[in-house]
Amino acid sequence: MLKKKGKTKSRPNKWSSFKNARSMHVLLYLLLAAIMFALLFVHVKPETLDLDLFSVSDKTIYAPATVEDQKATEEKKQAAEDAVEDQYTLKKEYTDNRIDLVSSIFDSISEVKKSAEEDSKSPSEKSMVKSVKNKLTSDVNDSISEDSIKTLLKADSEDFSFVRDTVITAVNTVMSSEIPSDKLSDAKDKVEKELKSNSIPSKYLGAATEIGRFAIIPNYVFDPKATEAKRQEASDNVQQVQIKQGQVLVEENDLIDREVYRKLELTGLLNNSNLFKPISGLLIMIGLFIATLVYYFEKQKQNLKVKNQSILLFSIITTLLLVIMEVVSLFQKMEYNNIGYLVPIAAGAILIKLLMNERIAILGSIILAICGSMMFNQGVTGTFNYVIGIYYLISGISGVLFLGKHNARSKILQTGLFVAFINMVVVLSLLLIQNTALSGLEIGTLMLMGVVSGFASSVLIIGLMPFFETGFGILSTMRLIELSNPNHPLLRKILTETPGTYHHSVMVANLSEAACEAVGANGLLARVGAYYHDLGKTKRPQYFIENQMNIDNPHDKLSPQLSKNIIISHTTDGANMLRSYKFPKELVDIAEQHHGTSLLKFFYYKAKEKGDQITEEEFRYPGPKPQSKEAAIISVADSVEAAVRSMHNPNPERIEKLVRGIISDKLQDGQFSECDLTFKELDTIAKTLCATLKGIFHSRIEYPEATKKVK
Repeated sequence: MLKKKGKTKSRPNKWSSFKNARSMHVLLYLLLAAIMFALLFVHVKPETLDLDLFSVSDKTIYAPATVEDQKATEEKKQAAEDAVEDQYTLKKEYTDNRIDLVSSIFDSISEVKKSAEEDSKSPSEKSMVKSVKNKLTSDVNDSISEDSIKTLLKADSEDFSFVRDTVITAVNTVMSSEIPSDKLSDAKDKVEKELKSNSIPSKYLGAATEIGRFAIIPNYVFDPKATEAKRQEASDNVQQVQIKQGQVLVEENDLIDREVYRKLELTGLLNNSNLFKPISGLLIMIGLFIATLVYYFEKQKQNLKVKNQSILLFSIITTLLLVIMEVVSLFQKMEYNNIGYLVPIAAGAILIKLLMNERIAILGSIILAICGSMMFNQGVTGTFNYVIGIYYLISGISGVLFLGKHNARSKILQTGLFVAFINMVVVLSLLLIQNTALSGLEIGTLMLMGVVSGFASSVLIIGLMPFFETGFGILSTMRLIELSNPNHPLLRKILTETPGTYHHSVMVANLSEAACEAVGANGLLARVGAYYHDLGKTKRPQYFIENQMNIDNPHDKLSPQLSKNIIISHTTDGANMLRSYKFPKELVDIAEQHHGTSLLKFFYYKAKEKGDQITEEEFRYPGPKPQSKEAAIISVADSVEAAVRSMHNPNPERIEKLVRGIISDKLQDGQFSECDLTFKELDTIAKTLCATLKGIFHSRIEYPEATKKVK
C-alpha cells in the first residue's frame, strides 16, 4: 500500500514537468521584461498632440527632450556676423608707392629740363611740357596741370631740389597716418598745410601743392579676408540655441502661432515618427535589468524547480510594486507632482529579503528605484526624476539592512518605523540640496508622505506574507516562528495524545538546533522540524515505547513483520498529515526522511530468531535518505536522544562514545550519502551534541534525607 501511495505522489503531469524545465525561467524572464516594457513605455513614449496652427492650447505643453533649434541658431549666427564691422588695414606700402610716384614726376621734369639744356636748339616750352607728359601716366597728366609742369621746368636746380624734397617729406608724413576713404579730403588739406609751412617759394607752392594733393590716397583700406575671419569667429562663438527638456513651449489658453507651432514640430510633439530612439533605449535598459537577474540566478547552485520558483517570486513582487507605482503615477496628471513619495517602495525590497535573501533584495531596490525615476517624471516623458530615484533607493536598502535576520512581525513593524524616519530625513536632505523655495506646509506634507510610505510598507508586508508563504510553500523565519507556537493544533495533538513523544521531540529540537547552528545550517528550521518529526506516532501512540505508561507493550502480541509495518508507517503517516495541513515542504521532508532507509534492528533480529525467511530490505524504512543538513542532523539527534535516555548512569565518556558510534553507524550505512555534510561537519556535530547532552544529563547532588529514605 505504501508503494502505491508513493507512485501516486510522484505521478508526472505536464504542469510539474514545465515547472521543473529550463524553459520555465526563460519564459519568466521574458514575461518580466514584457511587463516592465508595458508599464514603462508610456513614460518614455514621446507625447503626440493633435493641434492646429492658430488654435488655442488647452494645456501647458512642455518640451519632452532637449533639441537644437537650428533655425534660431542660424539666425543668431547671422546676426553675430552682421554685427561685425568691416575690417580695415593700414597699407604701408602705399606710402612708398606714392613717394616713388612723386619722385618719378620730379625725375621726369628733371630729365626733360636737363635734355633741353644740352640741346643746342633750345626747344620751346610747349615741346618741353609735351615731353614731360609723354613720360607720365595718364592719371598723372589728368591731375597735374601744364602750368605746374611749366613752373617746375623754369625752376633752378636748387629750388627744384628743395621743392622735390619738401613734397616727398610732406607726403610721407601725411601717408604715415591712417587715411580712410572718407577722410581723404582732410588728408589732402593736411599735406597742403604741411607744404605751406615749409617756406616753399610762393611761385612753386601751387605746383608743389598740386603734386602733393595728387599723391595722397586712402591707405586705410577694407580687408575682406580679415573681415571674413572676424565674422567666422563671431559665428563660431555663438552657442547652439536649444529647446531645453521641460521648457514651456506654450502656456495654457495661449495662441499657437507659427513660431510655437514650429517648436512643437521640432520637438516631435506633432508627429509619431520619433519612437525608434525611446523604444530602443527602454529595451536596452530592460535588457540590462534582465541580464543582471540572469547572472545572479544562474550563479545560484539550485535545482531548476527552486530556481524557477525564486524567479517567479521575484517577478511577482517586482510587478506588484511596478503596478502600485503606475497607479500612483496617474495622479501626476492631476498636478500632484510629488505624489511618488507615498509609494511603499520599501515593501518590495523587504518582501524579497524575507522570502529570498538580502543580495537579491538590494538588486531589486536598484531596479525599482530606476523604474520609479522614469514613472514619476512629473509629466515630461522620457525624463528621469533622479530625486525620487534616490529616495526609493535609500528607502528600500535601509529597510533591508535594518530588518537583519530577525523576521518576526514585531520586527517588521519596527522596520516600517525606521524606514518612515529615514524617508523623512532623505526628503528633508533632498529639499535642502535643491534649495527649493517651498513653504513649511509643503515641506511638512512631503515628509508626512515619507512617513506614510514607511508605515504602508510594513502593513503591506504583513498582509502579503501569508499569501506568498502559502502559495509558494515558502518557509520564512516568520512562518517557522508561527509553527513553533505550542498552541498550534498539531503540536497540541502531539502534546495531548503522545506526551512521551512530545518530550522526546523537544529534546531532539534542542540537540538539533545547537548542532545545526554549529555547522551553519538553519537552526530554527531544525527546531521546528524536530517538533513535528514524529507526528505520525499520534496515529497509533501506544505502539511506541515512550508513550507506553502503565500498559503492556502491544508488540509482545504481534509478529515482527506487523510490528515493523506499524513502526515504519509513522514517517509516511506524519508526512501525509503535514501535507494535509499545507505545511512547507522542508518540514514534510524532515518527517519523511529523519529515519532515511535505516534498519529496524530489534524486529529484524526478532524475526531472524523465529526463523522467518526475511531480508534486510523488508525491515528498512522506505526513505528517502536525508536530503538536507537539517534532516540529517535531526536523524542523528533522534537516535542519540533515545539511546542516551535509555542509558543507565550516563557520563561524558559514555555519552561521547555513544554519539560517535551512532554517527559512525549511519555513515557506514550510507544514510548521509544524499546530503552535503562533510566529515569535518560530522565531527563538529558530534562535539556539539556531546556538549548539549552533558548539560542535560549532568550529575546531581544526592540529598541526605532522600538517601536515608531510599535505604
